[in-house]
Amino acid sequence: MPVRVERVETRSLHGSAPFDRLRVNDILRHTLLAHGAMRRLKRFFQGGLGLAGALLLLALVVISTFPHLFARRDPYAINADARLRPPAAAHPFGTDELGRDVFSRVVWGTRISLGSALLVVGASGTAGTLLGLVAGYFGGRLDEALMRVADVFIAFPALIMAMAMVALLGPGLTNAMLAIMIIWWPQYARLARGQVAAEKVKPYSEAARAVGRRDLGILFRHILPNCWVPILIKATLDIGVAILLTASLSFLGLGARPPTPELGALVTQGREHLLSAWWYSTFPGLVMFVGVLACNLLGDSLRDVLDPVLSTN
Repeated sequence: MPVRVERVETRSLHGSAPFDRLRVNDILRHTLLAHGAMRRLKRFFQGGLGLAGALLLLALVVISTFPHLFARRDPYAINADARLRPPAAAHPFGTDELGRDVFSRVVWGTRISLGSALLVVGASGTAGTLLGLVAGYFGGRLDEALMRVADVFIAFPALIMAMAMVALLGPGLTNAMLAIMIIWWPQYARLARGQVAAEKVKPYSEAARAVGRRDLGILFRHILPNCWVPILIKATLDIGVAILLTASLSFLGLGARPPTPELGALVTQGREHLLSAWWYSTFPGLVMFVGVLACNLLGDSLRDVLDPVLSTN
């Protein structure tokens, strides 16, 4: 039997034109949502660690976006007369074995490492989330097939699996990024699938089906907005992990190739001069440390602010 929805109209105390009560309810709902968002934003700024992480990550993003404003020297320029010089006013981070400015190479390496991490997390997170949403909502054989494939990838350590993928694809930064994307989507797929499986049986999902909503509309308009918080928190934390994993592949000779100034590659090149030129590997390592720390602080703070259980406590 079709459901009839009647428009409920009433008049204001001064006899003005009628207004829709449903519209008033929408206004009240959006007002409450805005109030909750402001309260969470206030809690986030009150937490010193989360704000520090956000500022550090913002600083790295600005440096990565405009590296030419911070590094005035060519990161590939060779100067044989300035080999392995310690930090000084002319070279704040010293020089390498070819006389190249380490500060410029670290700045441009930050651009490469952070950009690679954001691209890897964005691509794998999007693909895994979409597959998890479909698998969790529709279930059946599709769910079984996707989850068994995900189990195979998750069963192996990430670095070992990435090394195997790069060995098949060939060494290089692009192939290293592609390998990390391939091995990381199952984590987001399982997370999204679990969230959807819990949300699709709740009353609001049943009500949407009862009024004739399409499956995709229910999935993306009603269920997805209630599942994005843990996915966002995991993505924030994974940016730091992606930086380390990309640097690890470069350190093993499977990622960026010389003379590309990627942070992991810089650490690899500097280890041969670690005793005589400590600055060569130290400063790229410190930048990686700051980037990973910023992502962890920001992710933990977002979890504390956005998680409803922790917010209530």
